[in-house]
Amino acid sequence: MTTAPTPHPAEPRHWHEVPCAPLPGTVLGHTGKLADGSATMAEITDAANGSGVFRYLLLRSGSEVRAYVNRCAHFGVPLAARQDLLKFQPHVRITCNVHYAHYRWSDGVCTAGDCEGESLLSIPLTVDADGTIRIAP
Repeated sequence: MTTAPTPHPAEPRHWHEVPCAPLPGTVLGHTGKLADGSATMAEITDAANGSGVFRYLLLRSGSEVRAYVNRCAHFGVPLAARQDLLKFQPHVRITCNVHYAHYRWSDGVCTAGDCEGESLLSIPLTVDADGTIRIAP
């Protein structure tokens, strides 16, 4: 029987433990701006102090939208520095640009690489009737 690797104590285990994490209800985007099969990098500046940044990814597959903290489970660095460098196979996986770990699109679990079995930090979402994407309570 294999068990999932235990994160280093200093590493966040949930999205809201990441420095500068926004509050539930915060708008992360709009479905009308996300093409089907897109993986879009975005960020929010910490309103409390104006200096910190919370980086995240929005993934769209049909009517389903997922959000993950843009932070590699292995190194804790962004999966890519810029949108044009983000590697992904639509509806299938996202690949870390630093060490090429593969994360499943559907749940963020690493399926290949040094962090196999670990996961991206998933951000719970709600989508309003008008398509506004918010962090769920």
